[in-house]
Amino acid sequence: MNSSFDLDPVDRLTVGTVGPPGQRMFLLQARQGSSLLTLKVEKTQVAALSMYLGELLEEVGRPGDLPDDLDLEEPSDPAWVVGTLGVSYEQDTKNFVLVAEEAVEEESDAAVARITATVEQVAALAIRGVRLVESGRPPCPLCGYPLDPSGHVCPRQNGHRPPSL
Repeated sequence: MNSSFDLDPVDRLTVGTVGPPGQRMFLLQARQGSSLLTLKVEKTQVAALSMYLGELLEEVGRPGDLPDDLDLEEPSDPAWVVGTLGVSYEQDTKNFVLVAEEAVEEESDAAVARITATVEQVAALAIRGVRLVESGRPPCPLCGYPLDPSGHVCPRQNGHRPPSL
């Protein structure tokens, strides 16, 4: 079992990638004082989290000035891989709480990270997440799978020829 974390509140929250498109590793990173937490997440998790946070932010209201230093910090080695992500909004403190649970075979052994962030930090995270997801490989117009620079075997074409644009 890996370590669990409770970062309440965080000084910094971001999402980023390591590696070239097609081989990128997506990372969720939070800092509280000298404690730096880096977790590996899937691209689809970043996309879903960003979209959901955007919807929640519409209900909460317009944030103040957003943080602009959102690059990943070193070391960027993930503590563990995220299996599930949850989000809640605490009305009394006006903070968001992200709960990430480790991907393990038995849930009783899963580590948990609880990250408390401001509306501004979450808004910046959502915007950055959308931009990172959209900056990846373009989708095939026929099947929606990412196009590789080296070629694409499209299931809609039975893999016989690349799709024409």
